[in-house]
Amino acid sequence: MTVGVFDLFKIGIGPSSSHTVGPMKAANFFASNLGPVARITATVYGSLAWTGKGHSTDKALTLGLAGWLPESIDPDSADAQYAEICSSRRIGSMEFDPARDILFDFQKTFDHHPNAMCFEAFDAAGRSVAREVWFSIGGGFVTRDGDSARADSGLPVPFPYASGEALLALGREHNKGIAEMALANERLPQEEVFAGIDRIAQMMFDCIERGLSRTGTLPGALKVKRRAKSIYNRVTTSGPRVAHDSMNFVSAFAIAVNEENASGGRIVTAPTNGAAGVVPAVLRYYRDFCEGSNREGIRAFFLAAAAVGSIIKRNASISGAEIGCQGEVGSAAAMAAAGLAAALGATNAQIENAAEIAIEHHLGMTCDPVGGLVQIPCIERNAFGAVKAIQAASLALLGDGVHHVSLDQAIETMRQTGADMQTKYKETSLGGLAVNVIEC
Repeated sequence: MTVGVFDLFKIGIGPSSSHTVGPMKAANFFASNLGPVARITATVYGSLAWTGKGHSTDKALTLGLAGWLPESIDPDSADAQYAEICSSRRIGSMEFDPARDILFDFQKTFDHHPNAMCFEAFDAAGRSVAREVWFSIGGGFVTRDGDSARADSGLPVPFPYASGEALLALGREHNKGIAEMALANERLPQEEVFAGIDRIAQMMFDCIERGLSRTGTLPGALKVKRRAKSIYNRVTTSGPRVAHDSMNFVSAFAIAVNEENASGGRIVTAPTNGAAGVVPAVLRYYRDFCEGSNREGIRAFFLAAAAVGSIIKRNASISGAEIGCQGEVGSAAAMAAAGLAAALGATNAQIENAAEIAIEHHLGMTCDPVGGLVQIPCIERNAFGAVKAIQAASLALLGDGVHHVSLDQAIETMRQTGADMQTKYKETSLGGLAVNVIEC
């Protein structure tokens, strides 16, 4: 399966791509293929069970079974729709009580992926008429058990690559830039690709603006206060500028997006919800702080970022439940670094170097959300991921693209590190900060 720009950058809602967006899509796909049934149950396992409540997995499953998808549901009305179903204990003519029919199994695990869920439908006599197991594999991607063997099928692309080395070789062979090759691989008319990228970019900018305009407290027991607006206002009005003010703005942009995500708002998965602030913050840095920024640069940014993201997804993972936060914020930083380098006119070798630097300095990062909420440490991690991405692109542009550690080696190291990482550090809230910070 070729993973392109519109696979890695998807319009959705918060707070989690793997725990909210993925389950909503899987539930919708299961229900949409059924005839009339009397009842449906949904059981979630592994990381979906351990942090499902904090990630609104139960709400996502319910709304998905009711026919909604992440890109079409109105985030502002989602809570009310969920409350109505909980109150009536029905979805249309079907009996459904989320408190009874959504089960959290903390014991059973699946080899395919930690984020597993099972749907089962029953007729009026209580007989099972359909049963499917689905996996939410990160970034809003879902697979149905038994469909994995067909995952690599699809139409050929003009520039097939499965690694950074292959991508660089294709560029040398055809004298093409990474963004050019990624554009050709989209297999859509150029104007359609550009229109889609422009829409995604605008949604990212809009999300930043919403986050910068809001105050109050984020949902959940932690009672985390929104900070993006106050940070932005202080940097804007603090008097004479200092050299690092641009990074303070970048931090405010990233925090704004992830506060929107934590509140269940409309965001762009990039490549996950938990890491959704990195790319928009770096993109706005390019637009606002880089001389000569333009629409063509923004388009190159997304295409190069998607090329790197597709290699990471193929050879490692973008799922925190599978390899920790290195796979989420680390991947987002690598994509943003590659995108920024491309937008600033870097060579292919410099773009690959920028992505490698960003991944290398996120290796080993655990996924340990306090209270199962995508708030602490997730929100600040996006700010640091964005700053690291900018520095990675800067270092790459100061060099000639020749370096000792390749992108492929960094990605393989990330995969191995994730495999060695204990489960309690992989989006279960059973280790790390999640057990050392008291919820209050």
